[in-house]
Amino acid sequence: MKYGFTLPGRGSLAKPDTLATIARRGEELGYHYLLIGDHIVVPRNITSPYPYTEGGEFPGAASGEAMEQLTVLSFLAGQTRTIRLVTSVMIVPHRNPLLAAKALATLDVLSQGRLIVGVGVGWMREEFEALGLPPFEERGAVTDEYLQAFKELWTSDNPTFEGKYCRFSNISFLPKPTQKPHPPIWVGGESRRAIRRTAQLANAWYPIGSNPQFPMGQPEQLEAGIKRLASYAQRAGRDPSEIEVIYRTHQYELKKEASSAEERPFFTGSANQIAADIHRYEEMGVSSLVVDFARLSGNNPDSMLRHMEEMATQVWPRA
Repeated sequence: MKYGFTLPGRGSLAKPDTLATIARRGEELGYHYLLIGDHIVVPRNITSPYPYTEGGEFPGAASGEAMEQLTVLSFLAGQTRTIRLVTSVMIVPHRNPLLAAKALATLDVLSQGRLIVGVGVGWMREEFEALGLPPFEERGAVTDEYLQAFKELWTSDNPTFEGKYCRFSNISFLPKPTQKPHPPIWVGGESRRAIRRTAQLANAWYPIGSNPQFPMGQPEQLEAGIKRLASYAQRAGRDPSEIEVIYRTHQYELKKEASSAEERPFFTGSANQIAADIHRYEEMGVSSLVVDFARLSGNNPDSMLRHMEEMATQVWPRA
């Protein structure tokens, strides 16, 4: 199992020195990935339901703060040497596809091949409207087309593309990404459409366990999603074993004593209990686990670093 952690794009943890310290410590501890989310603007009135809370409330609405994702990852590329840098997720329709493909290729070159492109279609209609993007209802089709354009730009010596939302020809696109044929693409999302997008266009599926509309919080639910992914991959003419599964949990909590609760949430409890959960998910085909330590830390960097170290030193050896 490989492990990753999310970094915040707002609040007291999202300060240059703090981000750099957390990133470097994660690398020292042996984490494989650091991940950061994507918002360009935060509208003051949001009625779109956020997918990952029961009531649909967006946790970042109150602060209105959002650091630009690719800029933060570029900064952290210069602070680290080995840890992989993940867009988690990049809202693909937010950026002109040629500009996005160029920024991602540049980041892969500057980080010496450490970029992973996590992608999603977006959920906030108000942000789409503020940015003047293609219609919100067409965001899935836009995402599929832009991903195809990315691959053309990253791999072709003479990039040419003719689509509904994007077209280009007679251009040079250099430098290409360091990773060949291109940086890995993880598709975020739990819906059947997200799973089909993974099967058709991506290297990995990246679900989160806390989506009430498409629940993946129980092993049986995730296992059903993995089986669906395999079926879609076969229909797309791909070997399902070539597509990784990256699972992200919001409910990690290491406790000193074993939990006796009959309905113990997965990835909570003693080190032995969490390690047993990790082993179970690994047997299901999950290759990487991403944890949101910042949710436990109350914007306290020392607390976040402690949680990261405890998982690395107490849980991993038992998993």
